[in-house]
Amino acid sequence: MNVFVQLWKSLYSPKDIARFRFQGIGKTIGYLFLLTLLSILPTFYYVSSSLMEGIRTTSALLNNELPPFSIENGELHSEAATPIHIDQGGFTIIFDSTGKVTSENVEQFPNAIALLKHEAVLVAGHQAQHYSYATFPDVTITDEDVRAFIAGLQSLLPVLIPLFGLVLYVLACAGKFISVCIFAFFGLILAGVLDKTLRYRHTWVMSAYAITLSTVFFTVMETVQAVVPYGALIHWFVSLVVLFLAVKEVPSAKREI
Repeated sequence: MNVFVQLWKSLYSPKDIARFRFQGIGKTIGYLFLLTLLSILPTFYYVSSSLMEGIRTTSALLNNELPPFSIENGELHSEAATPIHIDQGGFTIIFDSTGKVTSENVEQFPNAIALLKHEAVLVAGHQAQHYSYATFPDVTITDEDVRAFIAGLQSLLPVLIPLFGLVLYVLACAGKFISVCIFAFFGLILAGVLDKTLRYRHTWVMSAYAITLSTVFFTVMETVQAVVPYGALIHWFVSLVVLFLAVKEVPSAKREI
């Protein structure tokens, strides 16, 4: 059966998931690689787009709108008496040498770069990264240094973005395989409770397809940039329910009279 047909059937048919249990492990691993690839595409797109736009916007603002500044002894110094907020089409630039803006304030924006009193904060796709100036206590950084760094970063984007995608994919694959291995153990427990004759390799294959519905749902939510509360719990609950229904479809062990 075509892998895309299997993906489609895994969205609604526990009976077909039960039939897949005799499939080879190699094909199932290939299916997991494909499912993982599809699931990270929205995240990769939004994060890489935000990163490129942020670097481009920051470069323009450093040259035109932000005052001269320096970072010394773990603190940002400038002549600006108030925080500077600049919104560039959904991307926010914050400059604050007064200490009035906190990192929590910055994290409220979906995409932002902030130079705060004691740290820099990068937010891409609601994911925040913090970089403390205290990491370089004996180094003085000026706005000229930052301009040079941003220019160098722009030139490296053709390498950095594919590298980010590769790292994201490898980590996502690891997470998927670990979760499938855990679900397979639950599958064995369900098989015992429901009196089904299944081995670990069977429940592992079934688990790989049982997570399809939840994975596709969260991929769609990520595509439309919708935040789902208690996402991890929902993922595990839905996947376990689908696995339970699939195990239930397996013929029961025949008992000798």
